[in-house]
Amino acid sequence: MSDHPSLAPIPVDAPIPQGTAVRLDDEATFLDRDLLCGGSPWRLLRLPGGSKPVAQSWVGGGEVRAGEGRFARTLVQQGLLHPIYASVDAVDDVDVIIPVHDDVSSLRSLLAMLDNLHVTVVDDGSPDQLSVAKCAKEFKVDLVRLDENRGPGAARNAGVRATSRPLLWFLDVDVVIDNPLDVLARLQAHFADPLEGAVAPRICGAAGDSLRDRFERGFSPLDVGLRSGLVVPNGAVNYVPSACLVVRRVSFGEGFDETLRVGEDVDFVWRLHDHGWLVRFVADVTVGHRARSSWGSWWSQRVRYGQSSSELAKRHGERLAPLRVDAWTLVAWSSALVGKPTIGLRILNVARNQLRERLRPTTDDAGQVAGELVGRGMVRAGPLMARATVRTFGIVVLLSALHPKWRRRALTLFVVGTAYRWRSTRVRALDIPLGVADDVAYGVGVMSGAVRSRTLGALTPHITKSTLRLRTVLGLPSGTGDL
Repeated sequence: MSDHPSLAPIPVDAPIPQGTAVRLDDEATFLDRDLLCGGSPWRLLRLPGGSKPVAQSWVGGGEVRAGEGRFARTLVQQGLLHPIYASVDAVDDVDVIIPVHDDVSSLRSLLAMLDNLHVTVVDDGSPDQLSVAKCAKEFKVDLVRLDENRGPGAARNAGVRATSRPLLWFLDVDVVIDNPLDVLARLQAHFADPLEGAVAPRICGAAGDSLRDRFERGFSPLDVGLRSGLVVPNGAVNYVPSACLVVRRVSFGEGFDETLRVGEDVDFVWRLHDHGWLVRFVADVTVGHRARSSWGSWWSQRVRYGQSSSELAKRHGERLAPLRVDAWTLVAWSSALVGKPTIGLRILNVARNQLRERLRPTTDDAGQVAGELVGRGMVRAGPLMARATVRTFGIVVLLSALHPKWRRRALTLFVVGTAYRWRSTRVRALDIPLGVADDVAYGVGVMSGAVRSRTLGALTPHITKSTLRLRTVLGLPSGTGDL
């Protein structure tokens, strides 16, 4: 199978049309006379002459006027501007593709929700193929049968080959959708942008009374957050699952990597991104996803997700690094953790002064801008680093706490990294041990996957180069040292 989806149109050839409703990202911030920061991944832009008032007119919502289309496209591509499209009611443009392996009960529940849609069920080698066929016939949907179980990626690809409509809606059998036509219409609207290759809603745990159901409702492994935006490797939203994903057929290429049993959706959306397509996450459109039926299968699910990271690292390199940080930010926070905060303050001060000097020729208040940018970046990096460390190396951190000399620091790191997942939701006492178990299971999966795949890509932090030099931080004359 080729790993190349079709190439997207060139952005410069697709300006945002006049009259399109748009909204500047909520976290975009104007600084000084012509600076704008935000986006995904985060960046600092110097706006071309006269364009700041245009961007400001889109705060809270506005409209693209004549001559603004190319500027709007630039901001859209960088995650700083979001087009707003009216819902589209065009079900005849959509093929729904559902892979299934024996879970006829869930299949029946899902098909009962999908009346009036063009549905193709792909039986991925179910032992009880007659029950799957009977269910498909009962709901009058098309059926594709694979003679052996080849995995969800292969099943979805088979469904695509058996259909022809311009949009593909992939659904897993354990998804719960209260109003499928409304969900589809709101997701389908985004394909008014010719660069949109795929769109996904937010996936939360389905309603239920069990402890697992309640935990999944707030912390489903398929839930990628509360904020809509572009899906970008190493961005705020770095993947979306294929449990509910609408894809433009011309962007699909040869589809999912059939050699991946888990993580095939991450690989797919990253390849879409690499070939110029936009992949959009729409957080205000929500669907449910059933929790696993037992604690054993719940644990195994998390372990498998962790195991997939090593195979993905073979394909996507440093994108799978458990931690991505520049060298001096790592030194600054590590020094604070070991009780030497003055080192971190020194680094912060030097970084602020260096940026101030770079901004001074073109910025009215270079000191204030530099202080805000460096301070904000450093403060944000600490909890993110702790979270990333605990997510992958939580079991190692806990074992380190057994050593008397390391106990306080290890527990501090573990508590901060664990608590960060509750930064935007209410903490319930019973969620805490489940959250810890969730992280430990994922970390065990990453480590066992590294052993199985014989690669350390998913366990190796990616330390980026810094513009700060060692001699500058140490206050030494030029040419004395470097880092």
